[in-house]
Amino acid sequence: MKRLTILIITLYLGAGQLLPARGQEHEFPANKIPLQDLSAFKPVTNNWKLVSDVYFDAQKNGKVKTTPGTGVLVNTPTKNDKGHLFTNLEHGDLELDLDFMMGKGANAGVYLQGRYEVQLFDSWGEQNPKVTDLGAIYERWDERRPDGQKGYEGHAPIQNVSKAPGLWQHCRIVFRAPRFNEKGEKIENARFIEIAMNGVTLHQNIEVTGPTRSAAFQDEKPSGPLMIQGDHGAVAIRNIKYISYGIERVTLSDLKLQSYEGNIKTLADFEKLTPTAEMDIDVLAHQAPASRDKFAGKIIGTVNIPVSGEYFFNLNLAWIPQDTNPNYINGAGELTVGKDKVLAVTGRTGIASGRLKLVKGTYPLTLIYFKSSAYWYARSNDITLSVGGPEVAYTALRTPLRAAEPVSPILVTAPNEPVMLRGFVEHQGRKRTHVISVGEPDGTNYSVDLQGGKFLQIWRGKFIEATPMWHGRGETQLAVPLGSVIQFPAKPSLTFLADANAAWPDSNASYTYQGYDVTKVGRPVFKYSLGAASVQESMVPADSGRRLSHTLTVRPGSETKEIWCRVAEGSNITKLPNGLYAINDKQYYIELTGKVKPVIRSTSQNTKEMLLPVKAKDNVGVVKYSIVW
Repeated sequence: MKRLTILIITLYLGAGQLLPARGQEHEFPANKIPLQDLSAFKPVTNNWKLVSDVYFDAQKNGKVKTTPGTGVLVNTPTKNDKGHLFTNLEHGDLELDLDFMMGKGANAGVYLQGRYEVQLFDSWGEQNPKVTDLGAIYERWDERRPDGQKGYEGHAPIQNVSKAPGLWQHCRIVFRAPRFNEKGEKIENARFIEIAMNGVTLHQNIEVTGPTRSAAFQDEKPSGPLMIQGDHGAVAIRNIKYISYGIERVTLSDLKLQSYEGNIKTLADFEKLTPTAEMDIDVLAHQAPASRDKFAGKIIGTVNIPVSGEYFFNLNLAWIPQDTNPNYINGAGELTVGKDKVLAVTGRTGIASGRLKLVKGTYPLTLIYFKSSAYWYARSNDITLSVGGPEVAYTALRTPLRAAEPVSPILVTAPNEPVMLRGFVEHQGRKRTHVISVGEPDGTNYSVDLQGGKFLQIWRGKFIEATPMWHGRGETQLAVPLGSVIQFPAKPSLTFLADANAAWPDSNASYTYQGYDVTKVGRPVFKYSLGAASVQESMVPADSGRRLSHTLTVRPGSETKEIWCRVAEGSNITKLPNGLYAINDKQYYIELTGKVKPVIRSTSQNTKEMLLPVKAKDNVGVVKYSIVW
């Protein structure tokens, strides 16, 4: 049997330290559709109602319970009541975010402008997603076409990231409405700029030539309402947020580049030097003759602001990595609009953002920047300036056209048997350097921190992208999960507790890693000691990847201290009618075996923890539970 175990040994400056905060590239305030009443919607049928909480059984079709209140829209269609939900909002270009929950076997959809459907479906466990599955752009339909070809132009998601019924999931859609000329004739098709489910991008820049099947309207217009399908099963919706855009954009013109030579180490050095050359440019790039490893420039231009209001600016100097060593910064930059300094890139990170209130009109724009040296991890010299504002879409300005980098993404997959990959993993803002990630053929994947016996994360879908580790000399040196990741707090799975009220530690001083064995099918069994006790830990997928069984076998030996297992932590932990425990606002489930009763307690961080005591019989104690998501 062929097994792939990959060990990466690399040099990293500052490995294991806290990474610089990554500012969100897009920080516009979104509008929220209130769910205290139904006034934001056109008259609704009786299948839609407001509640404060909803329970859909992951195992049985039709099992629905609701809690009175507001904040959650729930749809439970009947034979007589199965109408769709329409917003009073009429939109053109739109960014949409919402949480949704699917009932078992349920089918629904979000229709942009009531015409173009993004599929919501209970696709839990589906290995080969189709145009009917979660995240698909649904097909168009023409009865005049031959059988088997009536449906056309549908786009299946690139992978299935559907969670189990009854769990909250997240949908993000960036939509560009069709364009029309002054005569009302369509001159550009509608387009989905991005569709992401549970944090994973499933589509980018997909053109839709007309309304999809079962649309509310068969014509096309510049605007229309949001519609949520209500006739194919139970679905719940909450946290509906949107940003609506017009067709005007921020633009740049009259660009000139002044280049500098000399020993520029700080932004203040620009005041001491005179530019050595000046040239007209069309794109934001340092096009003056200079070494790619050391240069400095000032770009001057005019920025056109189409609508009065507050604007968000984001600057990315790509030669400054996000995990740069703060003692060896590789440059800096500063942006000024009019007389106001909007932002400054310090060099400790290559990205900075800022906000500025501007009246409609034109303003002088100045961008200064420098690169001080050639580091092996700073391959790109790109400058990206992105801007957006009220009713004005967030757009990258004057970006240069570049040929695609001559390397395809380096993917590690597990098509036939488990695969183990040793590499760095970014976990909750920290780069962890002693991690093994395991991928399974059914798409159930996880990572463990071997340095502390900490179960870090799970995800379902494709396994790992290793491009940041293996391309060139590696830039961030990270193994990047390719599915929808659920991260757990980085705390040991087992520890000694004086009693059930003692605080759970962040690490164990008595933990000693002892390697791992590999089973006949290729799965690791991790070994370590905890004081005088020895531990074996394993993870095995079940039910076509819908569950991950976690087993810890403890042999206390001469150890007399009481050992506990930490199963889960979250904002809340709720036992459901079907016996499962919902963790962290229904992010995932825990399934316990037999008649085990966990200890559920509060922490000093106002979260809840689920603990199980390790009870040894004949000097062996076993804790086993399953994560269901």
